[in-house]
Amino acid sequence: MIYRNRYINLISFFVSVVIFLVLNFCFLGVNTNPVENLFNIISDIKNEKEQVSSELLKDEVIELGNWYVEIPKINLKAPIAEGTDMDTLKAKVGHFSETSKTEGNVGLAAHNRGYENNFFENLKKVNIDDEIIYIYENYRKIYVVDKVEIINNTDWSYLEKSEENKITLITCVENEPQYRRCVQATELEN
Repeated sequence: MIYRNRYINLISFFVSVVIFLVLNFCFLGVNTNPVENLFNIISDIKNEKEQVSSELLKDEVIELGNWYVEIPKINLKAPIAEGTDMDTLKAKVGHFSETSKTEGNVGLAAHNRGYENNFFENLKKVNIDDEIIYIYENYRKIYVVDKVEIINNTDWSYLEKSEENKITLITCVENEPQYRRCVQATELEN
């Protein structure tokens, strides 16, 4: 009985070695070094990733155009369009038409979940003293967040005209339709 088990183990070992050699021959080639082949595969993957990343960056710059908002804290760069209707907000951040585009209070709105483009998805991660960069044609302003609040959905006071240069971002509060998240920032002094 012991002799038989040794014999079976020996045969299993040789069969395993043969299978390993056949697979090595098929997948790695006859004359290639397996370690070198692995490094080549990793290098190819890295090059493809860099190429895709650079293509995405090119597309992003083209899509942003000359009107967009940037919030470095949450890695957001989003294009802006006039209006806050559903069609506008599906594709871009919407600009409240009754607010300024340059001086005074700039009001913006966007979705944060449930749509293809949820630009304000991470707005809840923005804190006091974070920066918001706003670009409109040749106009570029850097704002510093000074208010992060949950407001009633009928409270439009944060969008009122202002002597100070401000930017006001508004989005929904998850599962609380009667409220809105409001982030307001004041222009950084030069």
